[in-house]
Amino acid sequence: MPVPPFSLEEQLRQLGDSLDQAVLQVLRSGQYIGGGVVTAFEASFAEACAVPHAIGCNSGTDALILALRALDIGPGDEVITASFSFFATAEAISAVGTTPVFVDVDPASYLIDLDRIEAALTPATRALLPVHLFGRPVDMERINAIAQRHGLRVIEDCAQATGASWAGRPVGSWGDAGCFSFFPTKNLGAAGDGGAVVCRDSTLAQRIRELAVHGMPRRYLHTDLGYNSRLDALQAAVLNVKLPHLPLWVERRRRIAQRYREALGDLTAIQLAEAGPEGHSWNQFVVRVPGCPANQASCAGRCTPSSDSATFGLPEACCRDWLKQRLQDEGVITIIYYPIPIHRQPAYAELGYGPGSLPGTERLCAEVLSLPIFPELGDEQQERVITALRQLVAAGSPVLAA
Repeated sequence: MPVPPFSLEEQLRQLGDSLDQAVLQVLRSGQYIGGGVVTAFEASFAEACAVPHAIGCNSGTDALILALRALDIGPGDEVITASFSFFATAEAISAVGTTPVFVDVDPASYLIDLDRIEAALTPATRALLPVHLFGRPVDMERINAIAQRHGLRVIEDCAQATGASWAGRPVGSWGDAGCFSFFPTKNLGAAGDGGAVVCRDSTLAQRIRELAVHGMPRRYLHTDLGYNSRLDALQAAVLNVKLPHLPLWVERRRRIAQRYREALGDLTAIQLAEAGPEGHSWNQFVVRVPGCPANQASCAGRCTPSSDSATFGLPEACCRDWLKQRLQDEGVITIIYYPIPIHRQPAYAELGYGPGSLPGTERLCAEVLSLPIFPELGDEQQERVITALRQLVAAGSPVLAA
């Protein structure tokens, strides 16, 4: 059997009876929207995030949109964020009529380069939107210090970092709002789409809650143009079962990441992700595979250039793509997060970010490869990944050792 990048099979085997019972109880109740199940999850999730308020919504994308809207960020404003992220980070900014301004990443952490933020500020800048990518938390003390100096709001994109913390405080509790996704592959996953916004301010929480239900503070009274973005009771029931297991799942992810670092740390043909701070929750374990020179001399004709490199003006990714295919041939399935940076996506062509405008981000997109990691990944499965990868990058292997 191939080693998958992510699997729910063992989790469902362990929790299946509890999940079945929780879902069936909701189905029999007839209360599918709102109700006590949703309220209970919101209270438990707020406590887990060390904040007084959590508002469930339809998705992580909606969580970002609701937070931006509730903070009165809109047309004419700019929000600074990273381009090395899932498209929804910037899409949500654009969805409220705001312009995303992209800052390059720190090549060691893959996170927004904090030293570059202030140079990107303009009179239109209203907020900073740091992304806790792959489960690694951004230095929120530095982010908040920048925001305070310039009177900016802070919205945390915590989609990949549920269960992570910075300086002992959970992500989501540092900014004006924290936005979470419960997509099934996340650290805390529902049985479909789901999301939440967490915050400390009660007035902000109430505004988010109203925007999520058509701008409606009470039934049939609409004080704003809102959205239909609710966390349904079935998803909340699933999340109520899973949430108590989150600390153990995150700890298991940390052990898997540490094993990868121990077993692969001596390889010079690939670059491992930094260990990062203690609060890293390891939603992904990413390695970097350096690309070929422009003339592909090192490939000696043994791997094929990536079509994205020419189409989007990105560095060559053929060695990374070669390794991905060879691992798949060996029964190890990997994923590329993300092959095309947001600033080079056709949807943002009008912003004018040309090839090489964010060189660190573009280089990462050509080199990153995510190895299998999920709490139920077995020791034997992980050893298969390690063995296959070591064999492929051993001295004498084509391409990587050329």
